[in-house]
Amino acid sequence: MLFGDGSALAKAAAEAAKAAVRSTDNFNWTFIALLAVVIVGIWIPQWKKKNYNGMAAALALYGVHWLYEIANAVICHFTGYALWHVSPESTSFILLVGVSWELSLMFSVAGFMSVGLLPEDKDKKILGVNNRIVFAVGNALFFSVFEIFLASTPAFIWVYKWWGALPVFITTYIPFFLAANLIYDKPRKTQKKFLIGLWGTVAALLAVLIPCGII
Repeated sequence: MLFGDGSALAKAAAEAAKAAVRSTDNFNWTFIALLAVVIVGIWIPQWKKKNYNGMAAALALYGVHWLYEIANAVICHFTGYALWHVSPESTSFILLVGVSWELSLMFSVAGFMSVGLLPEDKDKKILGVNNRIVFAVGNALFFSVFEIFLASTPAFIWVYKWWGALPVFITTYIPFFLAANLIYDKPRKTQKKFLIGLWGTVAALLAVLIPCGII
């Protein structure tokens, strides 16, 4: 599926997703197990290795992801449907209408994957383009193609006919991976300023929009 089809089936699935946001009906213990794997298996080892640049990259991607999920939920509130929804049957917990617990944990470590692929030379060019940008676009392409598969399953729902793999690639995944790859080489002071501003914005939006019932 390259784009949403606007079908009654897709709209019904989207309505079910909207109704299940932060519902505990499907909660199970994989919620805790996956969190433990991410913290103990990935984040703590990175901390012990003092991979601060990698951690900054991961937090940058994850923070941008949250901004997009908030925007997606706001779109849902004001237009009736989000650009993407996750089905309640596919997850133990829906955080916002477009992101499940499992999906969010994946994005919390995706930045490590992104910068782990980068050449050591930050100035090296590939076909005349800086390698940080090339790899960001390549990762975005991979994730967008994989999302075509996800949208063909009951787990992930596109409703709007104009939303699909191409707009996801350009407007969503490229910024995700650019955030990770470009912050990776920055001085620590710049990384801290960026992350404080990014996560401060995310926290402020969640603190206001959730109690207001918007997201």
